Amino acid sequence: MRFLLGTGVICAFSAATPSAAVAEVPRVVTDIAPVHSLVAQVMAGVGVPDLLIDQATSPHHFALRPSQARALQEADLVIWIGAGLSPALSGAIADLAGAGKEMALLSVPQTDLLPIREDVRFEAHRHDDHDDHGHDDQGHDDHDDHGHDDHGHDDHEDEGHEDHAHDGAIDPHAWLDPDNAALWLTAIAEELAAADPDHAQTYLRNAENAARQVEDLADQIEADFAATPPPAFIVFHDAYQYFEDAFDISAQGAISLSDASAPSAARLSEIRTIVAEQGVECLFAEPQFDPDILSAVADAAPVSIAVIDPYGGHIPTGVDFYPALLQDLATGISGCKG
Repeated sequence: MRFLLGTGVICAFSAATPSAAVAEVPRVVTDIAPVHSLVAQVMAGVGVPDLLIDQATSPHHFALRPSQARALQEADLVIWIGAGLSPALSGAIADLAGAGKEMALLSVPQTDLLPIREDVRFEAHRHDDHDDHGHDDQGHDDHDDHGHDDHGHDDHEDEGHEDHAHDGAIDPHAWLDPDNAALWLTAIAEELAAADPDHAQTYLRNAENAARQVEDLADQIEADFAATPPPAFIVFHDAYQYFEDAFDISAQGAISLSDASAPSAARLSEIRTIVAEQGVECLFAEPQFDPDILSAVADAAPVSIAVIDPYGGHIPTGVDFYPALLQDLATGISGCKG
């Protein structure tokens, strides 16, 4: 893991320094629960962001309701993953939120982005490469060097990340890399500090504390996986490679290429072969999708079926959500045995 801050697991993720409201606090709208949690940690003691997409809804299939359109219109800032995850939001944000009022996290400079894996059978991840451009190379100090103006919306577009996300080349599930989350916390704090200078120090302090806590938890998860490697597993759709890459584990494949498409008969046949050949012990379903699809491959070998969720549908939203999501995925993957 490429971590800048110290070690030692800190469990109180909700701790923050309160701040009296001197000026009107920006109204912030977020897309999904993981982003909402990161923003809530930064805003703790100052305000609470709004959540646009509920946890039972796939961002790929999201359709804007009138109340959500009003929320976008009234927002001072929209913080979202980007069009690669929720394409339906792209036009709505442009039309309703207005220029300069959105922050796409996939476009934050130094975000670690991975290409979508299109093959049925996954190759081993690139954990060693991940370590080579460590947290010191993209840490908070470096991020601070280019300041708020340097990571503005126009510069984000110059980075080219959003272009990739639009054409589908980049895997948008980047929140499952805790290093990305730590980086985004600082970027979010800088964005809010520029919009609300009266609370700038609170935002920046909250972000630093939250990043340290995420990094400490990630260190512990990595140590747990190193001590007890997970069984061979296959996921429902390829949403977890950032998590795999961060923690030096590897899925054998995905039943569906994405949660926006159904698996073909040929893909299911190949997955059955992988299950039989690779000694797969666990198939992971997701709560947003029909688990009966897994039955088409579960009879290839004795396997267990369990549920994990990249959106954390069963976890209460708020400041504690993001660390709880990381821990929940780690526990679910390591605890499933054939």
